[in-house]
Order: sequence, then structure tokens, then C-alpha cells
Amino acid sequence: MWRDAALIAAKDLRIELRSRVLLNQLAPMAMLMLVLFAFALGPGRGALVPAAPGLFWTGTLFSALLAVQRSWAVEPVEGAHDPLHLAGMDSSGIFFGKLAAVLAELLTLEVLLGIGVVVLFGARVASPAELLLSTLAGTVGLAAVGVLYGALASGMHTKETLFPLLFLPVASPVLVAGTRAWQVALGTAHMGAGPWMTLLVVFAALYLSAGVLLYGPLEGTE
Repeated sequence: MWRDAALIAAKDLRIELRSRVLLNQLAPMAMLMLVLFAFALGPGRGALVPAAPGLFWTGTLFSALLAVQRSWAVEPVEGAHDPLHLAGMDSSGIFFGKLAAVLAELLTLEVLLGIGVVVLFGARVASPAELLLSTLAGTVGLAAVGVLYGALASGMHTKETLFPLLFLPVASPVLVAGTRAWQVALGTAHMGAGPWMTLLVVFAALYLSAGVLLYGPLEGTE
């Protein structure tokens, strides 16, 4: 399974590196969103710093939406995984390979978003460990739910509009918990980050398990 996952992840990432969609489209869009919100909120840093966590996770959420759609755009429209199964690849391996590729893309974008938050919003990290752990757990959860629901929507003619309707409501707990955990990590909230970190970890574990169990049957709906 892990060998299959590595092959799928390498394939998807190689295609993305050649197409440069991540660098030429997704990254500029995410940074542009931060710039527009910085202008909208005004020149005062007092309004920007409290908004930074929510804007970071909103940017990550929409980047995940586009990254998952891209991961399916590189596949044939019909029978995307038939050749892979004929080659003896495991459905769980395909799931984890797709997830790893999307996760790598998202983490790259999050580094750029994090730099943008520091430069444009003047945010300062009070707890680096909580920031890194919450970001990793939330990103794994977004990638897992995205790949899972992407498989469900991929075989439908309205997948471009159906997938956001499936993905965004389900991924909303990551937006809420990630924002709260970042508020604590940036020192703009005095609550504890423990419950939000727990929610992010449970969400990621739930959809990783669901992906292992359900990805194969959902592929059959293509």
C-alpha cells in the first residue's frame, strides 16, 4: 500500500511541477486574497492582527478546494483509476498517494500564507509548537476530506459545482478550530488551545479512517 501511495504522490507532484499551476495560479491567488483583505481592513495593524488567523485558514480552505480539483483534473474524465487497478494498485494506496500530493501542495502554500500574515499583518507567534501542530493536523484533515469527497464527485458531470457544495460544509470544523488554535498561538486569545487541537486531530483521524474504508467503494461511483 505504501509503495503504491508513493508512486501516486510522485506522479501527481511531477505533473504539478511540470504544469506549474501551484506557483503560477494557486500561490498568487492566495497571496492576493491576503493583500485585498489587508486593504479592506485598513492601514492600522490593530485590526489586522486579530483577523490574521481567520484569513490564513480561509485562504488554506479555498486553496485546498482548488488543489483537490486539480488533482482530479490531471486524471482522465472517465475511469480515472481503471489502469491503476489493472496494474494491481490498492485503493488505500491511491487514497494516501492523492492525499500526500495534496498535502505537500497545501503545506507549500501555507508557508507563503504564513509569511504573508507576518509581513502584511504584523502577526507575532507566541507559541510556535501550537501553531505548527494545529496547522499540520488541520491540513491533514482538509486533504483527507478533500480527496475523499473528490472521489465521490469525480464521476459526476457537475463535479465542478458539486464538489465545493460537498467539501466546504464538511471542512468548516477545520476552519473554526484552526482559527481558534491560531488565535492562541499568536497570542490574540487567552483561552486554551487544547480543545481545538483535539478537534483538529480527531477530524483528521476520522477522515483518514474513512478514506481507508470508503475510498475504494467511492471510486466505483465514477
